[in-house]
Amino acid sequence: MEKIYVNEDRCIGCHLCEYYCAFAHSGKTDMVKAFAAGQKPSPRLVIEEQDNISFAVSCRHCTDPLCVKSCLTGAMEINEEGKVFVDETRCVGCNTCILVCPYGAILPGDGKVVKKCDLCTSFGKPICAEKCPNLAIVYEERGEV
Repeated sequence: MEKIYVNEDRCIGCHLCEYYCAFAHSGKTDMVKAFAAGQKPSPRLVIEEQDNISFAVSCRHCTDPLCVKSCLTGAMEINEEGKVFVDETRCVGCNTCILVCPYGAILPGDGKVVKKCDLCTSFGKPICAEKCPNLAIVYEERGEV
């Protein structure tokens, strides 16, 4: 299965991946309108920076995900392709998945529902990888995580 991978040596911490992710999931067709006054859509990945090293943190879509195992309501699911996703209608915001994720890749949502990378399944290809100017984020098939 193709997944998102990060090449830390190429990431300059520009945060464009965060902006494109937030825009893609905002439901807007214009980026300016998506970030217009009073609106601040949230990305489903974050850039971590420390000691001049930057890298994107996003869901690794683990083969044996702890978030799925620990979800109290069954909202965290893994589909037949191996993609881990959250069923927003079933998430109660207990944040157990956030606590058990070894990668820190699940984020608190704006409401009670958590947010995580969905590989942009509704767009065909992850926009963070598509728009990264330095190819620090790539979407490709490698060994299992």
